[in-house]
Formats: sequence, C-alpha cells, structure tokens
Amino acid sequence: MTQAPRILVLYYSTYGHTEKMAQAVAEGARQAGAQCDLRRVPELVPEKVAESHGFKLDQPAPLAVPEELPSYDGIIIGAPTRFGRLPSQMASFWERTGQEWLQGKLIGKVGAVFTSTGTQHGGQETTLFSLAINLMAHGMVVAGLPYSYKGLLEDGTVSGGAPWGAGTSAGADGKRQPIANELEGASFLGAHVAKLAAKLKD
Repeated sequence: MTQAPRILVLYYSTYGHTEKMAQAVAEGARQAGAQCDLRRVPELVPEKVAESHGFKLDQPAPLAVPEELPSYDGIIIGAPTRFGRLPSQMASFWERTGQEWLQGKLIGKVGAVFTSTGTQHGGQETTLFSLAINLMAHGMVVAGLPYSYKGLLEDGTVSGGAPWGAGTSAGADGKRQPIANELEGASFLGAHVAKLAAKLKD
C-alpha cells in the first residue's frame, strides 16, 4: 500500500490574509488524503517596526528550515505581493536552499503557489509567476489551479485567483478578508497537489 503523500504548505503573511489562504490550502490537501504540515518563513522586519505597522505576529505555524524540504512529496508556497513580485521574506528563504538545489533534492516533487494582493489586478499573476520560478529552478513539477475549479469563472464579484494559482484580494486598506470563492480555490489547489503527488508516488 502506497503511503499517503507528505505535503508542505509554506507561506509568508504580513497581515493574516495569506495565512488564512494557507490554512485553506492545507485543509484541502488533508481532505484529499495527504499528510500536511503548515510552516511559515521567518519575518525579516524588526519586531518593533512590525508591531508599529500592525503586522500579525501571533501566527502559530512553526518556522520552516530549508533542510526539511526534501522530506515532502509536494510543496505549496504562498506570499503577498510586493510591487508585483514575491516579498523579500519568501525570497530570502529560497535563497537559503542552495544545498538542496545543488544536490537536486527537490527534482520531480510537485509544487504550486498562491498569493494575496491589495486589489484584483494588483499583481496576482506576476506574483504567482515569481513564486513559481523558485520551484521550477529546483526542477519541481509545478501545478496551477485548473479551470475544473469553476470558481475561476466567477465574474459577479471581485475574486482573486488565476490558472497559475490561488489568490485573494485584501483591499487597498487591508480590511477585506478572503471570501468563500477564494478559500475554496485555495482548498482545491491543496487537494489538486495532494492527488498529483500521490500519483507520482505510485
């Protein structure tokens, strides 16, 4: 009997929007039968500065370390946009994966991405691409969010997400929280990766 795939949901979240998406991704992976861990990358902003700017610092997910990445069959990463690209916190983490890259330890594993932006067109697609590049550089098999998730066709309200990955819009003031369609897309993405990882383990 093939062991259930191990999935890592790795994220960075400033104000909690990406954290909520990460939780939905992890839940989707678990519902699809995977063992799933939720981890976050370290904050680089000094604590006093983060506090004064209202960063959400009470995130229970443990910090990830690059050395644990090879133990997973699939890795799904998420982060908010920074001028249309991934934030320095997530970039810094992947810049520490040189040994894993050199030894080819992530080649053939399944990967996927998700994001949060201030507006519907505030960098969703470019940020997803900039996240995915890290996985592709490691030789991972990158999965998008397929149109079998019908929520991608939603046009009656503002809703994040694209064929390249799940997404949410936080609003210009950060007060908008992920809506059901966005969370369902995140869950679908987690399940999709879990199923692909299980097939590759057979």
